[in-house]
Amino acid sequence: MVQLRYEPVLGDTPQFDFGNPRSANWSEFDADLANCAYPAHAVQVIRDTRLAFANSDMPRSRYWSVPDDIDMVTDIPYLDDNVRGHRLDLYLPHDAVVRGGHALPVYVDIHGGGFVYGYKELNRNFNVTLAQHGFAVFSLNYRPAPQTDFIGQLQDIAAGLTWIAQHGDAYPIDLRHCFITGDSAGGTLAFYQAVLQNNPWAARAYDITPSGLSINGIATISGLFDLSPFTPGVPHPHYGDERPDDVVSVIGPQFFKRLAGIDPDVRFSTDLIRNCAIPPAYLVTSSDDFIEAETLALATSLSHAHKDFELHDVKVQPGASLGHVYSVCMSWLDESKEIFRQIHDFSYRLIR
Repeated sequence: MVQLRYEPVLGDTPQFDFGNPRSANWSEFDADLANCAYPAHAVQVIRDTRLAFANSDMPRSRYWSVPDDIDMVTDIPYLDDNVRGHRLDLYLPHDAVVRGGHALPVYVDIHGGGFVYGYKELNRNFNVTLAQHGFAVFSLNYRPAPQTDFIGQLQDIAAGLTWIAQHGDAYPIDLRHCFITGDSAGGTLAFYQAVLQNNPWAARAYDITPSGLSINGIATISGLFDLSPFTPGVPHPHYGDERPDDVVSVIGPQFFKRLAGIDPDVRFSTDLIRNCAIPPAYLVTSSDDFIEAETLALATSLSHAHKDFELHDVKVQPGASLGHVYSVCMSWLDESKEIFRQIHDFSYRLIR
């Protein structure tokens, strides 16, 4: 019999009660919904989505730990406003700390959660494993909806990158070799952010000042990339005016509203690919991923534009299950271990 317990890493947080998803410390649940300007139905969908996501993440959390060979610097504010969404963590292989110098390549991780769920602690398992594969890993918070919208989240992440650019030399890392990764909604944010950071003229359309970091590559896991169906004034290609009741569709009219005012040349992923310099990309999905088609469509667009990318689409065997963003929340799986090996090889190919 396995007793479901979790030993918290930070502070004096009580042990998780696996019967109550609200006990998870890695997400907002209700505190930011009381005075929300969203319609009542959208607020309920956000609340239900957060609880459903936490309910599925909690059984996995008993496997999450930080081994002795990884050092952490936690809860660094990248903006001085005491907002939880404006903090970051840093994971470092202890060997790099012992050796010193500034040789360790850097990954910046953007967690997923349908744009409404989660903070950086949600991806601790992924960040630790990525650090064990030879990277310094900055894990960024950003404000979840309804605290801000899509462009606000991009601006939060840009502010985090600026902090890294200004303060990263204090750590044994190599800021010349920076990569961005993200899963699910975080994959969306990572893709957009990487392109905007490397194309200042496009960043201006989003009121973003590039950090000065050169983003050498992108690694996205089960991302959502085509935002056009969720943007006001753009018909959904499959549902018309009757949009599905998933959280992204429900919050879309408020969350993506400002995209309508963005320069059409850089508004959506296909526009960015057509008109901007795109860092090399490593794309992960699986046949068990409910938005597998998003990654395949992105790969097709990158291929048509003759961009540098690698696609890893796992075919799940009958009787097995991987689900969405499996390599982020279940790093111990053999399929996940292969993803980390490929991320390492992809990244070091670009460093050499």
